Amino acid sequence: MFVTDDRVDVDIEIDKKQLCHYIGYNDGHKLSARISSLIDDYAEHAHYLINPLYSYIIKDVEWARGSIALIEDSIIFKSQVIAQLLEDCYQVAIFLVTIGKYLEETTAQLAKDGLILQATVLDAIGSGAVEKVADFVQDGIKEIAEAQGLVTSRRFSPGYCDWNIGQQRMLFYALTGNTLGIRLTGECLMIPQKSISGIIGIGPSIDSVENYNPCKTCTKQDCQGRR
Repeated sequence: MFVTDDRVDVDIEIDKKQLCHYIGYNDGHKLSARISSLIDDYAEHAHYLINPLYSYIIKDVEWARGSIALIEDSIIFKSQVIAQLLEDCYQVAIFLVTIGKYLEETTAQLAKDGLILQATVLDAIGSGAVEKVADFVQDGIKEIAEAQGLVTSRRFSPGYCDWNIGQQRMLFYALTGNTLGIRLTGECLMIPQKSISGIIGIGPSIDSVENYNPCKTCTKQDCQGRR
């Protein structure tokens, strides 16, 4: 099953509290009137720079064991964390989302002009917006799973845990060219940067699918991606 859409039909509301976290403020920090006003102004008008797009495909899991998962159409994921998740999944959704290039280009121009605070705020808005698009897609995949009496896992992206970022190439291959104009650098970083790729497992209503969390058994304490 392949799904693509030219634009996400969702209101990407900017969460000011979350935005402050992206910028680096703690919960108890009181913003100055200037910064608070700047954030409000940018949050109100940023939607003109956001072009939310998504693409995903749902494929069968052939088998998974050890650190290898074989997916329909000869797609191979190499990761113990991902293989362990997919051992109990019937299907996997492979997705890609972006908010396009306009916000990033504007952020870069602000920084070039020496408007670092403004650039930082706009960049944070972009980070929050692309997460909202990913949430929207995840909710849609969950609805498809529920219609089959199944559940979905958290989403996982190359670069997390032991899943090498080089596996971005495999995700792009799986999407059969429907990659929303996003390209990969030689290091497999995405351009535009405000893009997210990844997978979501689909399987029976058991804890090892719905609540799978490798962080519970990981000994790394300083990981920014800990959930």
